[in-house]
Amino acid sequence: MKFNVASRLAYEVRDTTVFLLNIEAAALRNQKILSERLNLTPTVAVDRHELDGGTRLVRVVVEPGTFEVDYAATIDLSMYDADPASLSETPVAELPLEVTPFLNPSRYCQSDRLARFALREFGALPPGHQRVTAICNWIYDHVDYLSGSSTSETSAYDTMVQRAGVCRDFAHLGIAFCRALSIPARFASSYAWQLDPPDFHAVFECYLDGAWYLFDPTRKAALQGLVRIGVGRDAADAAFATIFGNAVMTDMAVSISPVEEVADEEPTVRAVGIA
Repeated sequence: MKFNVASRLAYEVRDTTVFLLNIEAAALRNQKILSERLNLTPTVAVDRHELDGGTRLVRVVVEPGTFEVDYAATIDLSMYDADPASLSETPVAELPLEVTPFLNPSRYCQSDRLARFALREFGALPPGHQRVTAICNWIYDHVDYLSGSSTSETSAYDTMVQRAGVCRDFAHLGIAFCRALSIPARFASSYAWQLDPPDFHAVFECYLDGAWYLFDPTRKAALQGLVRIGVGRDAADAAFATIFGNAVMTDMAVSISPVEEVADEEPTVRAVGIA
């Protein structure tokens, strides 16, 4: 499927400020960028860098005043899918070394603090995609999706205690549970088709049977309509804007729409992957 994605960010910059922007669609084998544009007002010099996993960072230095970021792209998304029952967990001894960092606790995903619960609740389940799905089902059933219930400091452990959060918190909790079970998991930011209201959306990916597969415990967007932006250990690695200086956001708008009308289809249970 082809999608048009767009985002607009506006700031009031009060002192010279460095922005690390992470809003451009990732360039992946199954996610091709057909066209894109990035307009910055005022025009400033841009430094670019691509990280592992397709994350594309833009660094700019902005002087005091108003600052606007306007991004738009057309994406050809051709995710691969598989029968969930066929996807097994990979023993740690057989994991690619570049995947192993996603087994470790991180700032927002304290898998070590949640390990006893994860092992008791999910440890006896059949390993593989179906166990991760069971984790997502537990989060959906036991954590309330509640706007304003968390802050930028809320961690997976906090969400477990408070039993409320938003997509970022749902993803962090899923990642922490998976890592506690020795399943590599990473945070992913995205443009999400059918998300209402439109916004940047957080999901997570697990490494199963040699590939990364998508999971969304909020169930608020179609996995086949997630245009991936960035990945990392947790939200700290995939924020849409990291600011070093003094700037206040004054406006934000995010959108995604299919290029052509999409016919309704019978839902199928498939594992959705992206690379």
